[in-house]
Amino acid sequence: MNKKFRFFSTIDKKEIIAVNRVLKNKKLSSFVASKNKDFTGSSHNGGRKILEFENKICKFFNVKYSLVVNSWTSGLVCIVGSLQLEPGDEIILPTWTMSACASAILHWNCIPVFVDIDKDNFCLDIKDVKKKISKKTKAIMAVDIFGQSANYSELNKISKKYNLKIISDTAQAIGSKYKGKFSGTVSDIGGFSLNHHKHIQTGEGGIIVTNNKNLYEKCKLIRNHAEVTIGNVKSKKKFLLSNMIGENYRMGEIEAAIGIEQLKKLKKIIKNRQSVAKKIISGLRGLKGLKIPSTEINNTNSYYVLPLVMDNKIIKTKRDEIVKSLNELGLKCFFGGYVNLHRLPTFEHKIAYGKNGLPWNLTQNGKNIRYKNGSLPIAEYLHDNSFIGLEICMYEFNNKEISELIKIFKKVWDKVV
Repeated sequence: MNKKFRFFSTIDKKEIIAVNRVLKNKKLSSFVASKNKDFTGSSHNGGRKILEFENKICKFFNVKYSLVVNSWTSGLVCIVGSLQLEPGDEIILPTWTMSACASAILHWNCIPVFVDIDKDNFCLDIKDVKKKISKKTKAIMAVDIFGQSANYSELNKISKKYNLKIISDTAQAIGSKYKGKFSGTVSDIGGFSLNHHKHIQTGEGGIIVTNNKNLYEKCKLIRNHAEVTIGNVKSKKKFLLSNMIGENYRMGEIEAAIGIEQLKKLKKIIKNRQSVAKKIISGLRGLKGLKIPSTEINNTNSYYVLPLVMDNKIIKTKRDEIVKSLNELGLKCFFGGYVNLHRLPTFEHKIAYGKNGLPWNLTQNGKNIRYKNGSLPIAEYLHDNSFIGLEICMYEFNNKEISELIKIFKKVWDKVV
C-alpha cells in the first residue's frame, strides 16, 4: 500500500453540536451518591442526557431496561455483582476474550472457569461448557466474538437444566442478530462496549441491557456507590441486598450526548462494515489453504474482525511470517493469533479455599503450588499457528483500498502455497 489506512470514525458535526449544547447547559453530571430527597430520582439515575440515551437504547434493542456506565469493564463488574454470588462461586467463560471478562469475576471473589472455543465461530464451545459445569457453577459468560453470536439456543437449554444465569458480552457484536433478536438481548443480561474502536463510541463507555428488573436495579445500585441502599430501598423490594458493594461507574452527560448521536448511525455503520467484509471475502474466497468462516443461517454479523484460518497441512510457512509480510507491504490491519486468558500467570493456577470459604493461595513450605488450568487445544492451536484476523472495525476501507488489499494478500499467499 502506498498510503496508510484511515482510522474508522463516525464523529462529525452532529456530535460536536450535541456536546456544545451540554456545555452551554453547564451541567455535566446530575449523579449524587449521598442520601437526599431526590436520591430515587435524577440524582441516582443520572441527568437528562443519561436518561434520554437509556430510553433510546431500550427502544432500539427492544428491551425493558438499559443502563449506561463509564466503560464496558464497569458494566461487567455491575452484571457479575448483580447475580448475588458468593466467594468461590464459578462462572464459565471462553478463553478467547478480553481480560476484563475474567477480572470482573475476580472482582467479586468468584472463580473464572475457562472453556475452549468453537473452531467455526470462535465463541465458547458448548461441549466443553457442559464438561466444566460443577456444583459451584452459577453462571455462563458468553462472548459474541468478532461480530458474531454464541449459540444461545444451546446455552439457554443449559441454563434451564442447571439453573444458571447467562451473561452476554457483546462488546464486539453490537447490532448483530441471533435468530431475529439483537445479540446481547437473548440472555438474562448483557451489553455493549462504547470505547473508541468499537462500531459506535463515546470515547469510553458501556451499555447494560436486560429484561430482568431485579438485575437492572442491582446494577443501578452498584453503578452509583450503593452507599445509601438501606436508607432508600423500601422493604417492598423483593431482592436481597447483601454484597451491594458499589463503585463510581457513572457516565457523564457529554458521553451520553455523543452516544445518542452515535446510536442513530449504528445501522448505517453495520451496513458499511458488512459491505466491506463481503467484498474482501469475495476477493479471498477460493485461495488454497485459507478458510473463511461463514455466519450461521438466521444470524447476522457486524464484523468487528474478519477471521481467517490457515490450513497448516497445506501452508508450510509459519503464520507469523505471513502476517509480518502483510504488515511490511502496508497491510497493518492484519494480525496473528488472539487471546488465551487461561495461559496468563494470574489464571494458570487453581485457587484453594481456607476454612472460612474464602479463596487463598495454597502454599507448601512457603512456596505457591501452581495448578495448571488444563489445555484448551482449539484456542491454543489457532492462537499459536493458524489464526489471522483482519481488523475491519479499526479502519476505513474504500473500494480502491479493498482492491489493493486483496491484490497484496494474494501476492503474499501465492508465495506460500
